[in-house]
Order: sequence, then C-alpha cells, then structure tokens
Amino acid sequence: MKTGHFIRFLIIFLVCVASLGVHAQDRCGTMPLLQKKFERNPSLKTAFDKKEIELKSAILQRIQKNKANRELAGSIVIPVVFHIVMQNPSTVTDAQIQAQLDTLIKDYNGTNGDSIKIPSHFKPFFGKSEITFCLAKRTPANEPTTGIVRYSTSQSSFSNFDGEAVKHAATGGADAWNTDNYLNIWVCNLANDLLGYATFPGDGSPNEQGVVIDFGSLPGGSLTGFNGGKTLTHELGHYFNLYHPWGTGSDNSDCTGTDLIDDTPVKSGPTTGCPTGIQTDACSNSSPGIMYQNFMDYSSDNCLVMFTNLQVVRMEATIAVSRPSLLTSNGCLPLVLPDYDVQPRTINEPAYRLCEPTFAPSINIFNRGNSTLTSLTITARIDNADAITTNWIGSVVSLGNTDIKLSNITTAQGYHTLTIYTSNPNANTDLNTSNDTISTAIMYFPPVNAPLVEGFEGSRFPPDGWDLVNEDGAYGWEKIAGFGKTGNSAVYKDNFNDDNNGQKDYLRLPVVNISNADSAFISFQVAAATYTNPSSPGNTWDTLQVLISTDCGKTYTTVYKKWGADLVTRQGPVTTNFFPTANEWRKDSVNISSFISQGEIMLAFQNTTEHENNIFLDDINVRTVTVNPNLKAKGFLVTPVPTPGDVTVQFYPQPEGLKGIAIFSSLGQRVAQTIIPSGQANNLYTYDLKHCAPGVYIVRAYFNDRTITKKIVIAR
Repeated sequence: MKTGHFIRFLIIFLVCVASLGVHAQDRCGTMPLLQKKFERNPSLKTAFDKKEIELKSAILQRIQKNKANRELAGSIVIPVVFHIVMQNPSTVTDAQIQAQLDTLIKDYNGTNGDSIKIPSHFKPFFGKSEITFCLAKRTPANEPTTGIVRYSTSQSSFSNFDGEAVKHAATGGADAWNTDNYLNIWVCNLANDLLGYATFPGDGSPNEQGVVIDFGSLPGGSLTGFNGGKTLTHELGHYFNLYHPWGTGSDNSDCTGTDLIDDTPVKSGPTTGCPTGIQTDACSNSSPGIMYQNFMDYSSDNCLVMFTNLQVVRMEATIAVSRPSLLTSNGCLPLVLPDYDVQPRTINEPAYRLCEPTFAPSINIFNRGNSTLTSLTITARIDNADAITTNWIGSVVSLGNTDIKLSNITTAQGYHTLTIYTSNPNANTDLNTSNDTISTAIMYFPPVNAPLVEGFEGSRFPPDGWDLVNEDGAYGWEKIAGFGKTGNSAVYKDNFNDDNNGQKDYLRLPVVNISNADSAFISFQVAAATYTNPSSPGNTWDTLQVLISTDCGKTYTTVYKKWGADLVTRQGPVTTNFFPTANEWRKDSVNISSFISQGEIMLAFQNTTEHENNIFLDDINVRTVTVNPNLKAKGFLVTPVPTPGDVTVQFYPQPEGLKGIAIFSSLGQRVAQTIIPSGQANNLYTYDLKHCAPGVYIVRAYFNDRTITKKIVIAR
C-alpha cells in the first residue's frame, strides 16, 4: 500500500480487523475493496444505492409469492470457470477444484452434510437456494473446455489493493471470460493472509466481476481451519449481494450496522474459531444469540453451515435483477463437433502499426471439426482490393491448432481493414461458415522527415501516423480540451482513476527520419502531479518515459525517465483529479543524436501507472540540427560577413575551455564582451552591433590555452 494513501485507507483496513484472532482480521477483503472504489468514484456509490432500491422491490415480490421456503434446488445453473494463476499452477489439482465445486453446490442447495450442526433454534431459518453450479463446458469462443484453466505467472502473490492485477493478463493475471455469461473465479496466492474477496453487482469494471480466493482455502489446502472450501461459499455470497452479519464495517459495537437481512441476528463483529453452544454479544445478548454458523461470518470452515431463508431470497433476487444473463448462458452445454469446421482464431501478424507497406500475414487456425485437417484455402484481402490466396497443406488434429504464414500482401497509405477467411477444409465444405472470417485494423504511413511538430489541435486523435498501445483496454492516453499549454488541447494519462498498477500505456509517434543531421532532439511540454506527497520515500510512482525503437516497436531503448519529485509540476500531494493551470507546465528536451545513424526511428511516450495522478503532454517537437559545412571544417565561424550589425559567433563542436569572447574596433576599443564561467560554454553567441560605426572589427575567442581571432566588417 502506498505510504501516502495510508491514512486515507486506515479506516478501510480496519474493516477486516477483529481482536478475536489472526484469521478473523484477514478472512475477507471484499468490503475494503468496495469502500476504496466508492472513495475514488462517488458516482458509483450513488448508482449502487439506486440499484439497492430496485433489489428491495424484487425481494419483496419474491417474499409475497412465498419464495422463501422451498425444497427443490437446482433450477438456476451457473457456469463457472476457475482461473488458476500461480507460479506453479499445477499445485492446484483438478480434484481440488471438483471438491470445491461440490462444496459450493451443497452449501447453496442446503444439502451439505454438516448442516446437522445447525442448532434447533436456527433450523426454521435454514435456507436452501435454487442456485447450483457447473464447470463450464464451452468457452466464450465456443471451444471445448473443462472449466479449469491454468496460467503461469511471474507474480509471487496478489492483493485486493493491487488494481485487480490477478484479473488481467497484462499484469501477470488472467483475463476474465465474459462476466455476463460466466462466474469467473481466480485461484492464486493472496498476500497479507487474505483468504478471498469478491465484487458486488455493479461495483465497477464489468471485466473484473467475480471472486478471488487463496489456493490454500480449497478443500485439502494448506490453510488449517480454513481449507474446507467455505471461503468461496462466503465470497460468492458477496457476489450475490450479501453482506457480513455485522454490516459494512468491522466494529458494530453500537449495533446500528445491518446486513439488510431480517432473519440473521445483529452482530457486533466477526467471529473467530468455531464456538459451540449459544453465543451472545453486545448486539444479541440473549438466547438464541448470534448465528456464528452463517456462511457470511468469519468462523472456521467446520463451523460455517448455513444461509438463512431471506439471504437465499436476496441472492436469487440479485441474480434476476443484476446478473440475469447468467440464467441464459450456454456455458454449461457441451459442444457437438461437425466433421469439418476450421476457424481462423487470431491474426498474429501484422500488428496494428505497419512500418513497411508489404507484409506477410500470419494467422493461427483452430480445427473445430472431428476430422484431421490436411489442407485449407486461406484468402486475405485489404479493404476491397484484390484477394491474395494461400493454399496450405499440413496436418492438424481435431481441436488442435497451428500457425500459418500467408503470401505477401501490399497496402496503401492510411487506415485499412485486413480480412482473412478460410474455406475448403480437406477439399470439403466447411459446415460452420459463421466462424470462417477474422479481421483486424491496420495503419501504414511512410516515414516523415524532421521536424515533426504536434500540438493536438486537429480533429483526429491520435493524429495521422500516430497510434496508441493500450494493452488492458482500460485507461490509456486520451486527448483533452481546455488544458493545453498552447492552443486548446493536450493529451493526458488518467492515473488518478486507473488502479491497474504496473500497466504500461504507449503514445507512439510516426516513424521519423533523422538521418543526415548533426544532432537531433525531442522536446515536449509536460504537466504532472502525484496523489502521494512527492517527497515520500520508498513510494512506487507513476513513471513517464521516452522510448526509441529502431525495429517498428518490437524493442525499445529508454532515453528519458522521470517520476515523483523529478516529474511533478505541482508540488505537494494532489488528492483530487489533477488538471494543470497555465503556469504548471515544464518544457523538457532529450538529445537523441546518438540515433542519427539509424535513420528512421519510432519514438514513444510510455506511462506506467501506480494509481497516483494525471500526466499531461503538449507541443511535442522532434527536430534535427545541421551544422554549416564551413563551421564544421573550421570549428569557429563569425557570420554574416559583411554584417549590418547583427553578429553570430559559432563553435563546433561544443567548445571546451572557452573563457570569454570580446569584439574590438580597429582602434582597439572593446565594443562587446562575454565572460563565460568554467564549464558553461555554448555553441552559439549573438551580438547586436548596430550602434557601432561601419568599419573593420576584430572578434577574439579566449580559451585556456589559446586565442582565436576573426575579422568582421560592419557595412550599411
């Protein structure tokens, strides 16, 4: 957690703190995550509360229809995908996942054998839902699956406060399957002794909806006392809109907190361990006491055995109101394969940005048919131009895939669509033509010569020849009006709202030719702020870099990198969205002369977010400098000759040991002078001698070890 965020999140952190035991404090990270989202986005809280009103109406209708007590279970079937994201994902076995699924089904149906532990005084409240679960049998792309997908990651652990990194491939996690049609469950190593956390309906990004649990909480896992699979039962309760019995905080000592459920006793806080008999607290201080057996409490797994009738009603109403598409998902239906069905699954090459007009596309094909694929016709077309055909011969077994390099194709300058389609598998008719076509957008602009100047005032963004790389599809570089350094517009990266820590976003310039120059530079206006005090030690900061690529963006070299105090243009912490005033910009310049020999280069601005605050750019200028051939030959030049009075004194290369410059009349009178401190010499000095009479003058450059003299003539 950021040092500067500590005070802001201290109260949120205490939501999970209970004095009764170590695991009681860390069992669930759902409420702190929800509170964090509300703090960053108050409008989300407004929408959340509005949805609660709609849900209450649906709950009332279900109660009025006597839906609270049923014996039949299993009419709501939800497809589940388990994303196992670990450094060694085979640590989690299929048997554990199946045991976890069985536990879920029994807990939600009320057929769990340990329900015999429900004391007689709570048995009338024992709820049995119609919710059941299946491991998905088909992917969102209609490919066969077991519903268990393993991903190797370099991340040793994940957290509920790391920008949901486990839910994004770009940050070492796994992207969700369509969250409208699948219940996504991520299994990983959670940091800080956390057992799990979940998303409430409508609490943020659709592609982050689901549940995250620690792998040790699975049946047979390593977390003694919490390895019976009840963590997922608990977290799914949040996913279906249930709160903890004590309400939204951890301290309910005044007994005003509520879980919005009428048949769960009010509690003052979470339970630890596995009590026995009647237990009371400050909020339920007489028999029958607290319901420490409830799945939404923090008791040990062997103590959690029940939902209540009204918890069941709330969960089922939530599915109808907030997650209705789960009811119509085909994720549980197995696929029936035809004999011949080939799908071009991905276009591996080209990337969106082309640096050459002629290229050879590469695709991955997937054999969705029962028969082994031995031949295929593949056709590629750019826009409505003539098609280029590749006749492929090889061997791909049923449900196998392979990469295929296609024939060369050429595009014109501009923005285009590359379309590729397959036909004639094994010289037969493809029996499913709905998946035979794949397309991608591409752009090609030839290199431009320096100078390249951009102030983002045009109607197109990004401008012609520029492009964006936004790997997670969330917050990227955007154009913004009203905050430019010059003109009206600039570009900015919204790091204030982007909590996907570590995510990199690129703003890439056109390929620019800087050859045949003596030096080259990129300059730009920058404005930035941080949420955390920029002087805070040990913090992880948003970072701005300037990168150069000589291979069309495959690899980059960093030529500029700033963060924290070195980057900001507004001092001190800024805890609201930062938008710069006119005087909160700084011009930075980078010497890129070492890349002149490469000729054509691609420059890019890279932002790495750490959820601090916004970074702005404007007035980007790539320029080259060519030195006068006479100056290069002589090393010292005074121009023009003759002159009406304006005199330029130039040196090449950068002069070393230059102490001063003086200009004298022919009579020895000094008419101009510059004293140069040690190590501060420049290449160019200018003088205004219009006040001097016409005639011959002497320019002397004084070095540590020599003096150089030039004559000039003032003529009018």
